[in-house]
Amino acid sequence: MKFTDGFWQLRPGVAALYAQEAYDIWPTDDSAGLVVTAPTKVVAGRGDTLNRATLTVALSSPAEGVVRVRIAHHLGGAAPRSFDLPGESSAGETVLDATGGELRTGSLVARIEQGAPWSLSFSSNGRRLTGSGAKAAGYMTLADDAQVDPGIVGNARAGTPVGRPRTFVHEQLDLGVGELVYGLGERFGPLVKNGQTVDIWNADGGTSSEQAYKNVPFYISSRGYGVLVNDPGHVSFEIGSEAVERVQFSVPGEVLEYFVIDGPTPKDVLERYTALTGRPPVVPAWSYGLWLSTSFTTDYDEATVTSFIDEMARRELPVSVFHFDCFWMREFNWCDFEWDPRVFPDPDGMLQRLHERDLRVSVWINPYIGQRSPLFAEAASQGFLVSRADGSVWQWDLWQAGMGLVDFTNPDATRWYQDKLRDLIAQGVDCFKTDFGERIPLDVEYFDGSAPDRMHNLYTHLYNKAVYDVLVETRGEGEAVLFARSATTGGQTMPVHWGGDSTSTFPSMAETLRGGLSLALSGFAHWSHDIGGFEGTPDATVFKRWTAFGMLGTHSRFHGSQSYRVPWQFDDEAVEVTRIFTRLKMRLMPYLFQQGLDAAATGVPVMRPMVLEFPDDPAAAYLDRQYMLGADLLVAPVFSESGEVEFYLPAGDWTSLLTGATVRGGGWRRETHGFDSIPLYARPGAVIPWGARSDRPDYDYLDGLTLRVFPGGEGEAEVTVTTPDGRSETLRADRGDVTR
Repeated sequence: MKFTDGFWQLRPGVAALYAQEAYDIWPTDDSAGLVVTAPTKVVAGRGDTLNRATLTVALSSPAEGVVRVRIAHHLGGAAPRSFDLPGESSAGETVLDATGGELRTGSLVARIEQGAPWSLSFSSNGRRLTGSGAKAAGYMTLADDAQVDPGIVGNARAGTPVGRPRTFVHEQLDLGVGELVYGLGERFGPLVKNGQTVDIWNADGGTSSEQAYKNVPFYISSRGYGVLVNDPGHVSFEIGSEAVERVQFSVPGEVLEYFVIDGPTPKDVLERYTALTGRPPVVPAWSYGLWLSTSFTTDYDEATVTSFIDEMARRELPVSVFHFDCFWMREFNWCDFEWDPRVFPDPDGMLQRLHERDLRVSVWINPYIGQRSPLFAEAASQGFLVSRADGSVWQWDLWQAGMGLVDFTNPDATRWYQDKLRDLIAQGVDCFKTDFGERIPLDVEYFDGSAPDRMHNLYTHLYNKAVYDVLVETRGEGEAVLFARSATTGGQTMPVHWGGDSTSTFPSMAETLRGGLSLALSGFAHWSHDIGGFEGTPDATVFKRWTAFGMLGTHSRFHGSQSYRVPWQFDDEAVEVTRIFTRLKMRLMPYLFQQGLDAAATGVPVMRPMVLEFPDDPAAAYLDRQYMLGADLLVAPVFSESGEVEFYLPAGDWTSLLTGATVRGGGWRRETHGFDSIPLYARPGAVIPWGARSDRPDYDYLDGLTLRVFPGGEGEAEVTVTTPDGRSETLRADRGDVTR
């Protein structure tokens, strides 16, 4: 949200009060924090203390290496809702001297200078990271006709809260020369966020827009620190796009709280961030296999499902999960959690038959209850649906006619919803695709009194948590998995998430990857997408290229909107491409599963932007058409019909996993690949555990295991391999014994 008109002026209708000096600095009672009085005018005499607003700035540490900054205008109101912080503890110590005060936590130091001008700086190991200077910490007031874009996007425009926000608190943190900013959720534009306006506001806008399903008010700087704005509501970021030397973030109301998170590397930042907000859990090995879907509005019944599975088996294409999309339930009834008897007359028997074929079953759900569903009246009568101010049920017709919204702030409503899921799990359903969660209105009231603007983004967290908790309860830790579309901070604790509604084109394939890379830099370890694109029908070329890309990730799903995504619908070569890359992924499972275990321990994602793995290589800073799959494999998807692909290899000898050819890195490469190939390179000195089976993801990885040793390393390497049942062995290999 832009408040200024150039460097000198404010936009019409905007009034600004800025912290001008640190008038006094006090330690907190426990000496673990500092409280600063920051007048909005330099106090030259006693008269300047009258009729004057001040900002109260409090510094504390919720974890080692993390500084909390809380900027407040008026403190008497109810504290704004914040994110759950399972890793929070007190970790700071304070020092006051003649010129100011410091909060120290680990190697991170926040220093506030006494007097004018306002100066709050952050440093680590003596190196300045960033800071808040003149006209940075501000309290902004908007007139009725203020020429400011409020930044509320997507379907929420249909419901406006009573009274537009008139006051905002903002902060600006310095950007150094060449400093780059990453993250802020799953965003489909350029990976580097400099020059962008980013509104943290969940919306169902598709992958071809500036809107995002997964908004996370957290960014990582190339200078080795991160920033989390601890507000689940609308946070507006201007990343060098208003004050070009600064990152600005603002929230409505009277209080702004943010955390500065120490590095020094991007991995270190993510480790600290996920330690504070929650680590990704271990996901089951079977979930890494191919998910085959009915697609969305296609015609299907049990015979269709059986024919797909039979044909996949006949063509020796391994499938791990079969997914039933929306129309497993009767139209207009979503969600009533009942199988449509017209097309699935024997759901219990069908689920049993699928399990006998060693398949897991996923079904689609959302948090809405259609008016025609018998559950609508049941939920409404018990107050389980989000209401309007007059007590009536909030409803609209967008998506399902007359639908209501389950109020997950009501514990009884949550248990009611979960009981429906427990019935499905008892019937034989293994996991759920938790769709939607972004179309959350503002002209409503919640059971627990939550402010609607703060609940807009947070709603999806409560929704996914309700579902995930049931899976943990019934399946156990390590067996629970979702296929979720929307998220915010903390959503990484409930994987897996997929990339939303893409189109069936090469540009959409590329924007989908950018979204996944951005999400990875926002703390999410697992990610998927609709292979072939969702909207439209891909031609065979797009489908085959997307299949190679889609199988080289943590989770892989064939899914579309109005057409099937089974490979024989395209051509015979598409079947062969599916076979090659599905089997390749199964052989990589000892490696991939261990990378997932490491992500659960450290918070470092499995799919990694190049800058995360090579932060000191300037060429890696902007790369968004390639990625590292775990620590040791580089993947460069092919986004062209011709097979031409351009990608960058960091320094060292890299070896093609597919051909065994070794090439020298440290520069760009141009290659041409057939549909059965892709740039897939092992890092110099990598040792990749190579499984013995290619027919399923959940096998005994130690049985018949091979260690593939690649050129470029010296000495002995240790590789840990853990089987799906939890047996773990650390194996050793001499890097001189190159096997490829």
